[in-house]
Amino acid sequence: MALSIRYSYEHLKVRGGRSAATVTIIAMVVLATTLFCGLASSIRRTLVSTGSDRNLIVLRKGALNDGSSLITLEDYRRVSLLTGVAQTADGKPLVSPELVVEPSLVRPGGQRENAVVRGVEAVALDVHDDVHLTSGQMLRPSAGEAVIGRAALKRYGVNGVGSMLRFGRREWKVVGVFESGGSAFESEIWVDVRELANNARRPYPYSGLRLRIAAGTEAAALARRIGDDQQAALQAKSETDYYADQAKTADGLFVLVIGLALLAGTAATFGAANTLYASVQSRRREIGTLRALGFPSLAILRSILMESALLALGGFLLGCGLAWLASVVLDRALAGLAVGVANSARSQAVTLQISGADLGLAFALVLVIALAGGLFPALRAARLQPAEALRR
Repeated sequence: MALSIRYSYEHLKVRGGRSAATVTIIAMVVLATTLFCGLASSIRRTLVSTGSDRNLIVLRKGALNDGSSLITLEDYRRVSLLTGVAQTADGKPLVSPELVVEPSLVRPGGQRENAVVRGVEAVALDVHDDVHLTSGQMLRPSAGEAVIGRAALKRYGVNGVGSMLRFGRREWKVVGVFESGGSAFESEIWVDVRELANNARRPYPYSGLRLRIAAGTEAAALARRIGDDQQAALQAKSETDYYADQAKTADGLFVLVIGLALLAGTAATFGAANTLYASVQSRRREIGTLRALGFPSLAILRSILMESALLALGGFLLGCGLAWLASVVLDRALAGLAVGVANSARSQAVTLQISGADLGLAFALVLVIALAGGLFPALRAARLQPAEALRR
C-alpha cells in the first residue's frame, strides 16, 4: 500500500506557519542563486558574442586591452600590407584603425561611470560586419559626429539622433544608432578616430587594429607573422578569443554563486529538516496506526520525502517568480547593469537575463535541499515500530 500525495500535502497545511517559513527560505535561496547565475551568464553571453572569428585584433605587445595599447601610423601601414589581410572590392585592405578611450560620462541619475568611446574610420562597418545602423547615418570624418550603441543610448539617457553628447573637451552630435546582436559593441560610442585622438590629447593616433582575414588564410599563421615582426613589437589574437578573455570577469561571480549557494542551501536544508522532524514527532501515534494497518516502512519513507519535495517545489516556484520580477525591475530601473571588465576601468552595460541553465542550476540545488532535508526525518519515521509509536 502507498500513501497519496494529498496525504503529504494535508500534513504540510496543518503546520502551515512552519511550512510557509521553510518555503520562503528555499525561495530566497533560489532567488539569490538564479540572479547571480543570470548575471554571470549574461556577462559571458554579452562579451563572448562580441567580435568575429574572421577578425584579428592587433595590439602593442604587453597591452592587456585596446584601451591601454599604442599603435603608430607606421604600424598601421605595415599591417595593412601583409599578405593574408582581406581586401575590399576596390583593393583596399580591410583593416580598421581604432582608438579606445574611457571617459567619464554622467548618467541620467547623476552618477558618473567610465564609458567606452571608440574612434573609428568608415571602414569600421566593413570589418565589424555584425554592427549595423538602425537609425540615422554613419558619422562623417572631422564633423564632430557620433554614432551610439543601443545599450549606451538607453544607459546614458540620449534622446536619439540629433542629441548632443559631452565628454572630453567638447560636444558631439549623435547622427546614428547601431545594434550588434546584443554584443559589447552596443555599450559603446563611436566617433571619428582623428578627432578623438586630438580631443584626448593622445600622442599616438590609434590603440588597436581590427583586420579581416582573407579567405584561405590561417588565422594563427597570420597572427604569428604579426607577432614575429621584431620592428613592430605587436601581438595579434582572434577577436573572439580577446573578448573571451575579457569575459573572465564572470569567473569570480560563478565562485561567489557557488559559495552563496552552499551557505544558503545549508540553511534551507536545516529549515526543511526542522519542519519535517517536528511533523514526524507530532504524528508518532498516526504513524504507528498506519504501520498497524499494514502500511510498510517504505510507504512512510516516501510520504515524508514527498512532503520535503513539496516544500522544495513550492520554494522553487516562488523563487523563480521573484527572480523574474527582480530581473525585469533591475533592468528597467538601471537601464542594464554596469559591470567592470577584467583588466580595464571601463563599465560594460549588461542586460540581466535569466536563462534555462540558470534555473536548472537552482532546481538542482533545490533537489539537494529536498533530499538532504527530508531523508533523515523520513528514515526516523520509517523506523518507528507500531507498538512503540502507539505506546508513546
